[in-house]
Amino acid sequence: MTNADRLEPTPRERFLEAAQKELAAFERKENEFRKKLRKERAAELRLPSAKNDDVN
Repeated sequence: MTNADRLEPTPRERFLEAAQKELAAFERKENEFRKKLRKERAAELRLPSAKNDDVN
């Protein structure tokens, strides 16, 4: 049986997909946290926040 014939993912493939989803969710939360932290710091220093909030 070739990989193209197999319909059911292997346990490793399921684990890898779950790990990738968790990592993506963590990265989104981390980016939001950093964005919020930058805005708070800018407010404390009375500086305008960055125009491009997507920059790390």
